[in-house]
Amino acid sequence: MIIQTALNEGIKKLKANNIRSSLLDCDILMSEALCKTREYIILNSQNNLKQKNFEFFKYLINERAKGKPISYLTKKKFFWKYEFDINENVLIPRPDTELIVEEILKITKNKKSLNILEVGIGSGCILLSILKENYRYVGTGIDISQKCLNTCKNNISKLKIRNKIKLIKSDVDNFNNGKYDLVISNPPYIKKSDLKYLEKDVIDFEPKLALDGGLDGLSEIRKVINKSSDLIKKNGKLVLEIAFNQKFLVKDLLRKKGFYINKVLKDFGDNDRCIVSTKI
Repeated sequence: MIIQTALNEGIKKLKANNIRSSLLDCDILMSEALCKTREYIILNSQNNLKQKNFEFFKYLINERAKGKPISYLTKKKFFWKYEFDINENVLIPRPDTELIVEEILKITKNKKSLNILEVGIGSGCILLSILKENYRYVGTGIDISQKCLNTCKNNISKLKIRNKIKLIKSDVDNFNNGKYDLVISNPPYIKKSDLKYLEKDVIDFEPKLALDGGLDGLSEIRKVINKSSDLIKKNGKLVLEIAFNQKFLVKDLLRKKGFYINKVLKDFGDNDRCIVSTKI
């Protein structure tokens, strides 16, 4: 079988299962099956496909047809300027979350040094991207999941920043190590009752631990704010990712714990997505 014929079969299968990005997904999965770039696939689409590569491609297509996200099939995701190892134990990085990295680099560009804490580090994409951008910054990442921390360790090695970060298995309530110039967190913020409305490829495959924000969607955000009021130095920053409809509630929680609201950032869909605040 030639590559193009296999691609056509894959596209047909994905379309039949309502995968909207069937053409792109097939190119990516064929690249994965052949360990080649998408450019190679396009330029060599009339080449013969070895049976073992075809079988692997079929397996990937079948998994994608079930709704499994591309990032979990390829085991990687590009975020900010870097490629991160990804697996089913961590949330897939979203482009909107890059706003956090961009904003932090902007507001800290004149700092000679920075000690950063990320609560719920997951794959490490946020904190590691920031640390990679500035050699003067150091960080600590905490997570309650050892599997997340193991994934993050792989990404630390991949980005060659082992001497700049330490990882600790802990929930935020029980974490008392040091004082920080900046705390960042992208906590679970979806109401438990709203989980069932998420896209199939999210709710069926991504870790619910990283999605479930409790009955009101604020249980984890509340914990991060409460603890951060003790962990952040005076005039230090707290940067939180939030749901599109949580701005006013989160602002109120922050003010009650002694934070000044600097700004609310909107995502690419013009939804409120991130709150930057200062401990006063």
